[in-house]
Amino acid sequence: MPRYREIYESLRQKIVLGQWPPGHRLPSEHELARSFGCARMTIGKALGALADQRLVTRRRRAGTVVNAPRPQESVLEIHDIEAELLAAGVSYAYQSLERRVRRANAADAAALGVPPGTPVLALTGLHRAGGQPHALEERLINLQAVPEARAERFADISPGRWLLQRIPWTEAEHQIAALNADAAIARRLAIRRNTACLTIERNTWRDEQRITHVRVIYPCDQHRLVARFRYGAA
Repeated sequence: MPRYREIYESLRQKIVLGQWPPGHRLPSEHELARSFGCARMTIGKALGALADQRLVTRRRRAGTVVNAPRPQESVLEIHDIEAELLAAGVSYAYQSLERRVRRANAADAAALGVPPGTPVLALTGLHRAGGQPHALEERLINLQAVPEARAERFADISPGRWLLQRIPWTEAEHQIAALNADAAIARRLAIRRNTACLTIERNTWRDEQRITHVRVIYPCDQHRLVARFRYGAA
């Protein structure tokens, strides 16, 4: 492996494992060259490779800074519901309905890809738009991957936004389905039972470790999925 690739992998690990969070300024090229015992040109190639992967932004005089996760790189974006609603000029609020730390049961273990008994945080919350129910969120967080979530009450911030701001992710998977609201879902979303709903289930990883599994349920008249494609694109 070329020396610059070894350095690239070392720096990349610090980013994806959260040792260098979004906004963190990397040491200067001179400092990194001394640390790794190599030429500054080699460090420049390693930083260039990080920038090509959009893990960092390099600016003259300002240095190199770790980027926030880039959800637009997914086939479907990882949506920040609060940001979307505020951008549309609608007031937003998150209401925590249930919060429980527990040992993963069989369903939890299957959803997170962890052994039964793994500590998890189970959350249920309601996203409100203009004071009205907008989406119901059911989320599991792997506390082995995100131990700091155990102390977070999510009283002033939604779990999704909290995770996006703090935990770098490297891979995500979406599954989209429809369902008819049962009595519990209907009550929380203030809709009639059997109303058609859109559900988005998402799994998020950091390297090989699953961070979270979430299911977001929208009444079908309150959410739209849009994707744009170009003919002949890979």
